[in-house]
Amino acid sequence: MGLDFSVVPDYLPLIGKGVWWTVVISVVSAALSVIGGMAFALLRLYGPALVRYPLRAFMWLFMGTPLLLQLFLIYYGLVQIGIDIPAIGAGIIGLSLHFAVYNADIFRAGIAALDKGQIEAARSIGLGEWQTRIYIVMPQALRNTVPAVGNMMIALLKESAVVSMIGIAELVHSAQLAISETYRPFEFYITAAVLYYVLNLILEAVLGRIERKVELSR
Repeated sequence: MGLDFSVVPDYLPLIGKGVWWTVVISVVSAALSVIGGMAFALLRLYGPALVRYPLRAFMWLFMGTPLLLQLFLIYYGLVQIGIDIPAIGAGIIGLSLHFAVYNADIFRAGIAALDKGQIEAARSIGLGEWQTRIYIVMPQALRNTVPAVGNMMIALLKESAVVSMIGIAELVHSAQLAISETYRPFEFYITAAVLYYVLNLILEAVLGRIERKVELSR
C-alpha cells in the first residue's frame, strides 16, 4: 500500500502530548540522576563502611540489570509488598536510579582527578571535611565531567521510550495508540523517530552551550 503520512496530522495532538511527557520525564529524571550521582559518588568515596558497601552492591545491581527489568520491579514488584507507585513516578524513579549509578562513576573519576592541594587549602581556611567535599570538590568535579554527564543525558532521553512498557503516555506509547487505530505503523514510528531526533538535536545544542560556558569559566 505504500506510506501514507496524511493520517498523521489527525493524531498530532496525541503525538504532541507524548512529546510533552517525554520531555517532562527526561528533564526530571536527568536532574535527579545528576543529584543522585553526586550523592552516590560522595557516599561511595567518603561514607562509612556501613553505607559504602551496601551502596556498592546497589550500584552493581543497577549496572548489571536491564532498565526494563528495573522498571518492572519498581512498578509491578513493589506493589506486592504494599508500595504502590504510580506509573509516572515509577518511570522517573527507574530512569533516575539507573543513570545515577553511571553518573556516580563519572563523578568519582572527576573527584579523583582533582588537585589534592585544593582540598588542603579548603581545610586550611576552616572548612570541614564535608563542607570541603560539597562546596569545593563536587562543583569542580561536576565542571570537569560535563561532557561525559551530557552523554548520559542524551542516552537517558532515548531510553525514556522504555517507560512506555508500564503504560506511560510518552512519545512511543502515543505512537502505538495511533497505530492501534490506523494500522499504519511505519508512518507513526517514523514520525516518532523524527521527533526524537529533533529533541536530541535540541538537547545537544543546550549541552554544547553549557560546555562552552564551562570552558570560558576555567
